[in-house]
Amino acid sequence: MAKKKKEKFSSFLNNPIDFTLLITIILLLGIGLVMVLSASSPSALAETGDSYKFFSKQLIFAVLGFIAMMAISKIDYRFYQKFYKHAWWISCLLLVAVKIIGRTVNGAQRWIYVTDTLSVQPSEIVKFLIIIFYAAVLMKNRDELPKFGKGFIKHMCMLAPLIVLLLLEPHFSASVVILGIVSIMMIVAGCKFTHFLAAGGCVGIPAIIFLIVKEPYRLQRVVTFLDPWKDATDTGWQVIQSLYAIGSGGLFGVGLGESKQKYLYIPEPHNDFIFSIIGEELGFIGCAIILILFAIFVWRGILIAMRAPDMFGSLVAVGVTALVAIQVIVNVAVVTSSMPATGMPLPFFSYRWHSTIYPTL
Repeated sequence: MAKKKKEKFSSFLNNPIDFTLLITIILLLGIGLVMVLSASSPSALAETGDSYKFFSKQLIFAVLGFIAMMAISKIDYRFYQKFYKHAWWISCLLLVAVKIIGRTVNGAQRWIYVTDTLSVQPSEIVKFLIIIFYAAVLMKNRDELPKFGKGFIKHMCMLAPLIVLLLLEPHFSASVVILGIVSIMMIVAGCKFTHFLAAGGCVGIPAIIFLIVKEPYRLQRVVTFLDPWKDATDTGWQVIQSLYAIGSGGLFGVGLGESKQKYLYIPEPHNDFIFSIIGEELGFIGCAIILILFAIFVWRGILIAMRAPDMFGSLVAVGVTALVAIQVIVNVAVVTSSMPATGMPLPFFSYRWHSTIYPTL
């Protein structure tokens, strides 16, 4: 038995690497580091006196993320299936811990500070844990999925406690992303799309409207989205400066490092609005290349899901691919004023420590 397990593990270690996906990740991570250096230099100099402060921190996590990616790629993914129940409970504990020991920043309690300079956002960890949990649960209950009660309602109810905890932080954007990931995984696993349409019309849309109206800052974001120039010096400032940056980039951009909007016009341009600096410095061509790289990432993720030897592996691949795709779509939509502003990082690019853990996927 021990020899059989050893041979099975060894065969997994020898599985070929998807070099197309690997090269795509390296390119995204490399371009992301260059853009963080370019976009963050003025802010880093103004805040810390060191132009390379944010870049050096991002570089460290990028290297650690890449090393972790290579190590995790040698672990049989079926190992995680054994702990799918733990993944749900750990998710709950992490989100409860945020409310107990988390630090409030800009009116939201989302971060747990390990030190004064190192913090963890549990909701980012929860996204990956939920993928593992639902991949196992959906595989286990595959025969019930087409049913409305035992399929759709039952599996959505499993997510409800986590969504409630996220909204208490509040972290509306993370709730939307997790709901999107789980919905895609459920549809791929066998749930009926019509159930999601019915639930969205009867419950989802009214719930979103209620949550927006309930919080004045969310309502203000919607109003600003409809007419950002109505309050151009306050609530509409960031998105207007973002549009100026993208518009001034033109076809080929003003040149790497030559952005004007990063000089304290766009607040924290190296974070959620880094795509606007990309548009200004690299132009339409640069933005198109980056979006094509993300499209290749999604394409390879779908192929991996289709070729997975079991349903669990397929759903994990679908979940991870959906996670990256949803965040890219929302981030670019916000930066281009195609939807109301929300705190959504651009994977591999935004200066946040979790933006560099995507290579571990």
